Amino acid sequence: MDRFVEAIVRDARTQSGTDLRARLHPHCVVCSPDHPRGLCLHFVTTGDDTVVAEFELDKAVEGYVGWSHGGITSAILDGAMTNWLFAHGLTGITAELNIRFRHPVILGKPASVSAHLKSGSHPLYELEASITQSGQLKVRATGRFMHKEHGLERL
Repeated sequence: MDRFVEAIVRDARTQSGTDLRARLHPHCVVCSPDHPRGLCLHFVTTGDDTVVAEFELDKAVEGYVGWSHGGITSAILDGAMTNWLFAHGLTGITAELNIRFRHPVILGKPASVSAHLKSGSHPLYELEASITQSGQLKVRATGRFMHKEHGLERL
């Protein structure tokens, strides 16, 4: 497939993933653009089948002075992996999340989160996500997600 066609396919996949996220996660604290106190992360799909979002955290999510709370960092990683599923037309619930904190995420500095598939055998998908800041790996996570078809009913 040539680069032009790949770009069109990638854009279509990203759009369908955005639609799926908007329909099933309309008030998500991590990725909803409309959550008044949320992080409002916007995930895009890259050419290497990874989803990425740029962000910068402020004191509203502070744990230790100047550092992001670990729960917020964990939520960002989980959200990135969930958005990878959305970008591929899948819905899933987190079955397991393992996080390795290497360095604190510093407040007030740009950072990036990315997620990609490690392995998948329907209905279980294993993904990996990481947060980098100033070129340094801050946090890495692996997660297992169970595919679940659902609409607006409760899980």
